[in-house]
Amino acid sequence: MLDESTLERIRYEFATTPEPGATQPVADGLLWLRMPLPMALAHINLWLHEDSGGWSIIDTGIHDETTRDLWVEVLEGPMNGAPVDRVILTHMHPDHCGNAGWLCERLHAGLWMTREEYLFCRVLTADTGRKAPPEGVNFYRRAGFSEDALHRYRELFGMFGRYVAELPQTYTRMRHGDRLAIGGRDFEVIVGNGHSPEHACLFDAQRNLMISGDQLLPTISSNVSVYPTEPLANPLDDWLTSLARLKDSIPEDVLVLPAHGQPFRGAHERIDDLIDEHRRGLDEMLAMCREPRRVPELFPALFRAPIRSGNLIMATGETLAHLNYLIYEGEIERVPGEDGADRYRIV
Repeated sequence: MLDESTLERIRYEFATTPEPGATQPVADGLLWLRMPLPMALAHINLWLHEDSGGWSIIDTGIHDETTRDLWVEVLEGPMNGAPVDRVILTHMHPDHCGNAGWLCERLHAGLWMTREEYLFCRVLTADTGRKAPPEGVNFYRRAGFSEDALHRYRELFGMFGRYVAELPQTYTRMRHGDRLAIGGRDFEVIVGNGHSPEHACLFDAQRNLMISGDQLLPTISSNVSVYPTEPLANPLDDWLTSLARLKDSIPEDVLVLPAHGQPFRGAHERIDDLIDEHRRGLDEMLAMCREPRRVPELFPALFRAPIRSGNLIMATGETLAHLNYLIYEGEIERVPGEDGADRYRIV
């Protein structure tokens, strides 16, 4: 969902945006690289930082032929064929980590990630080629999937690894509060949870800028979902707590370098908008649960656009994240239905 007030409350920093595979300076020694994505969200922002005679790469794009070909051009063009010391990942989603293994092997570079992101990425890539587990099928049946939707879930299972090159067998762990020296600059690692297990933002206080990954985006809210691997998880509570902590950790006028959209200022206002957006969704969902509701019947509380097969899994996961939050708050309860689908109602 997009809060229209966001467009008035944030301030974009640059009048131009780089073309796919092109770069644009954003600060001394720091380049903005934009890569295409084969999905509705058609781009991702990556970051190249000069570093001790070479470069550090922050996030890598999806692992497909188009992006790899563009990387070859970037390595020889804007990066002048200079060595790459590190590939740093904000988190393990394919548009961020997809080419990390390929780049590390090609460039003899080290991989830097938080531990939970590294391990969870390796778990998900191991699913490639496997059949969908019965626990997953039962999870989505209880979430109200039709037989056609369950068939599509089985077809899509293991898709994650098709867009992610195999990660290196070793990595360097980043922790919340760590300091990373990149090109003579001191970046603080600020970890958030909810969108992914242990997402890392990189904050440079001296230049007042932050590489935010998906933790803070200018016009869209990052997906916060429950998945079959942890059906009783409460990621929305993690997400809201992380946003409040992030607001306390950065100045209001910090330059935010997001993974999607354009660099902007107005971080505190944007964080407030994101928290308010989820609170409104929770209130609307709670009101709808005065009568027992299946998950698909609650989509309108969060989404204005139609939910179809292409975004059904994401919409279901986000809806369940809000429902689990309300369950943990003692506001609603989950009741099994005779048709195999759960209902949710006010306690």
